[in-house]
Amino acid sequence: MDSREKWRRSVALSSDLYPSALDQIMEKNLSTALVDRLMHHAHVVVTEGGSVGLQDATSGKGVVPLGS
Repeated sequence: MDSREKWRRSVALSSDLYPSALDQIMEKNLSTALVDRLMHHAHVVVTEGGSVGLQDATSGKGVVPLGS
């Protein structure tokens, strides 16, 4: 693989945790290395607002099968 090609790949990562909170779910040195590597060339998009899925679940709508 050409060194230029590795920068052409995209990865989308979504989490409800801030990067600094990842050490709550994995070992601290592993989470630090992971966040450092992910953030090196990252474009961070912070969204705000309620969760549509959570809103539906708590309102009693539940899961609706596709095609219904």
